[in-house]
Amino acid sequence: MLSADEKQLILHAWEKVHTHQEDFGAEALERMFTVYPQTKTYFHHFDLHHGSEQIRRHGKKVVVALENAVHHMDNLSAALCKLSDLHAYNLRVDPVNFKLLSHCFHVVLAGHLGEEYSPQVHVAYDKFLAAVSDVLAEKYR
Repeated sequence: MLSADEKQLILHAWEKVHTHQEDFGAEALERMFTVYPQTKTYFHHFDLHHGSEQIRRHGKKVVVALENAVHHMDNLSAALCKLSDLHAYNLRVDPVNFKLLSHCFHVVLAGHLGEEYSPQVHVAYDKFLAAVSDVLAEKYR
């Protein structure tokens, strides 16, 4: 569970993410495909080269979904219900991939936020992204 202080840290850091949604999302996806190449299997129809429009568009979708979660931290299940259904029932994505992408998003945040990505912000985002991953995996149970 996120404390009030952690929620504020997430919201404050998100201000910088909000203005670079497509860039941060694409970078996180490209990193995931490089570090965890098995994740490419869900994107066999995508051009997976650096800077691909498909990756940029999907990266933006990912970050927009995270932004929705940021603004609904107190009710993630409701905020992410449709996305959870899509990934569980239609796309059949292995839920471990949510954690892999979360890890890559951490790296992107750390790289772009620099000193602003303090240990406290890191912990807050770790809890938040773990909660998002858990909610996205709820339909698999």
